Amino acid sequence: MVATHFSHVRTWVFDLDNTLYPPEAALFDQIEVRMTDWVMRELGVDRAEADRLRKLYWATHGTTLAGLMEVHGVDPEGYLHEVHDITLDHMEIDAALVEHVGTLPGRRIVYTNGSRPYAERVLAARGLTGLFDAIYGVEHAGFLPKPRREAFDTVFRLDGLDCAAAAMFEDDPRNLAEPHAMGLRTVLVGPEPHEAPHIHHHTDDLTHFLSQLCAPFAGRPGRATSAA
Repeated sequence: MVATHFSHVRTWVFDLDNTLYPPEAALFDQIEVRMTDWVMRELGVDRAEADRLRKLYWATHGTTLAGLMEVHGVDPEGYLHEVHDITLDHMEIDAALVEHVGTLPGRRIVYTNGSRPYAERVLAARGLTGLFDAIYGVEHAGFLPKPRREAFDTVFRLDGLDCAAAAMFEDDPRNLAEPHAMGLRTVLVGPEPHEAPHIHHHTDDLTHFLSQLCAPFAGRPGRATSAA
């Protein structure tokens, strides 16, 4: 039973994008357009070059923002506000997901390479407001992104997280390597499995996966907390 692998977990760490909502919501389609537009305007390049840089910096620096900061010295605050200014009108509440997240015992946190204000908007659109003890954005890691070890160290230290009693859910396989090395149980959330030693579990349906973890706690009242 999958729940037995999580019996020790007291802190549940969730990525945001394409993890707490399905990829079909296509939020990143909107974000990538705004990122490319920002790079075109601020760096004075055409769309093809802006797209190339966006993808290059994501691959080599962890996020496009990290590359822009390190190579071009950009101010992250304005960038984050602009690229996350997207519509969430089409987002749907998954009542079963809300129930299962609320049933998980212990602390629940969100840790995203996006900003905390953006995360709060997405969580609200999914009906998940109030279910997490803390919400950490890239700003809480000094704008260092996952998958860098320094980013995880900073956020987990800030949270007081006990890595040996924690699990992390992520859609990007590379972002699970350091959590695995730090002792967390790792779950890849996405349509395709990724065979690697640092991935303990894979699911293409987070709601169903959490239902298996929550089965031993069925019937107990959920615990709603305000985000810190």
